Amino acid sequence: MTHERKTAVIAVGGNSLILSKRHEDVPSQWNAVRETVKHIADMIERGWDLIITHGNGPQVGFILRRNELSEHEVHSTPLDVIGADTQGAIGYMISQALGNEFKRRGIQKPIAAVVTQVLVDRDDPGFQNPTKGIGGFTTEDAARVFAEDGWRVIEDAGRGWRRVIASPIPLRIVELDAIRNLVDAGFVVIAVGGGGIPVIEDADGNLEGTRAVIDKDRATSLLAQELKVDLFLISTAVSQVAVNFNKPNQKWLDRMTAEEARAYQAEGHFAAGSMGPKIEAVLAFLDAYPQGKALITDPPNIVRALDGATGTWIDTGE
Repeated sequence: MTHERKTAVIAVGGNSLILSKRHEDVPSQWNAVRETVKHIADMIERGWDLIITHGNGPQVGFILRRNELSEHEVHSTPLDVIGADTQGAIGYMISQALGNEFKRRGIQKPIAAVVTQVLVDRDDPGFQNPTKGIGGFTTEDAARVFAEDGWRVIEDAGRGWRRVIASPIPLRIVELDAIRNLVDAGFVVIAVGGGGIPVIEDADGNLEGTRAVIDKDRATSLLAQELKVDLFLISTAVSQVAVNFNKPNQKWLDRMTAEEARAYQAEGHFAAGSMGPKIEAVLAFLDAYPQGKALITDPPNIVRALDGATGTWIDTGE
């Protein structure tokens, strides 16, 4: 990776594709992604080379539901193939929308979407104790059918029954060299969608898909570490990180050192279901590559955050 150029990995949150329960259809997703890529194009106009990652949770849930409704007519799709399907579809949407935005602005820059596999340990403890909810909520009777098909199901806080699967730690990005070569050749690359397709190795080193999902921010952090990027940017639903979130003494943070972020995390300021995994991903990146910087903000504020007007910057303080 050359360092004359500024390189960033940007993790695009799920809210950038699906804005609300009332706007889940494909035309609404197109509208959302067209809006999001404007802010990404702003960053590219400022000279950044970008690798874009994205979530796919809602889209995976939609395909699982289609499987259930159509199983008497057509074969079902296994989860690893659903991961590949959604990576391809969302990669297509981002690359087309971004390409059209480039055309409007006169930007000459090629774009490539890479369907990405991510290696996990077949003995990862997550497989023994799956906790990541997937698909919609259902009845106890329907849950029993899922269980007979090999899924683990749990009753979820009074909301109904839901399938849960492993969320193992990502170890290696299989297509890393392809991604690196494309970035070095000047491409905007879309990769590691939804955390990547989880694959395991057999005794001969052959890969095969496994029923799991990888945390998107964790996998994006691994990508940022491997590429030694200048900036790891997490695009999320809020413009800044806060401590004492939603409390009378809430405080927005312009900057944190990694040490301060770790202390806030230990004090319980970052919830496991929202900001917690993002802070963990940032800390893993900075631990592996202390020269890097991280930024958390929302899509409309990316350029303002790069200028220091908003967003939360995190670095090692060195």
